[in-house]
Amino acid sequence: MKKLVLFAWLLLPVGAFAYHYGPGQELSRADAAASSLARAETAAAKARAIAAKAGDAAARDAWAEADKAFGDALNALPAGRVQESRSIRLERAKAQMFLSKLPEVRRDLEGLVEELASDASTDARLLDDARGTLANAKYYMTWLMRLEGAPREEWEKEIESSRQIYKLLAEQAEEQGDGQAAQRAKEDLESAVKLARAELHDLQGLPLPSQ
Repeated sequence: MKKLVLFAWLLLPVGAFAYHYGPGQELSRADAAASSLARAETAAAKARAIAAKAGDAAARDAWAEADKAFGDALNALPAGRVQESRSIRLERAKAQMFLSKLPEVRRDLEGLVEELASDASTDARLLDDARGTLANAKYYMTWLMRLEGAPREEWEKEIESSRQIYKLLAEQAEEQGDGQAAQRAKEDLESAVKLARAELHDLQGLPLPSQ
């Protein structure tokens, strides 16, 4: 009996080692990801509150904090957490839109939307959110392209893509009986149409888009 107890006691470090580099490490990464995600969400909420009171420029530091924390969450997230990873990538893209990263955000969102649309297990709400965010990125990208003097054949493709996404979201929301979402998408669609038709001198007289 004493030998059995001694043998079991000697095996404890081995078991602890195996746990640390197995399930223990997985749990540690999950905890780190959850902690970073909580920090990111808090920073994003703070940024929105600051922007509502003092404007987007005043909220830039808070958005930068959110961007970093979302990145930390992605890096810590255990392998195989595909849906969680996609959701965090989307929220990070939203934060980065306020940090003068539109070109990168647009490319990332295009890839994310493609991933989500091709996965049958995707949450439809997440896909709609990603599509709407991509449409917003394309809308603001069009605005900036026009102000920078890009030729019509370049920015027109961008705003047309944005318009088509808003139209799709409006139609889907109506089919699902979500009047509020449908109205919001229709208003965004109208804004996209107005941006395409606006004269350049009219845009130059307006405040720069926040993103």
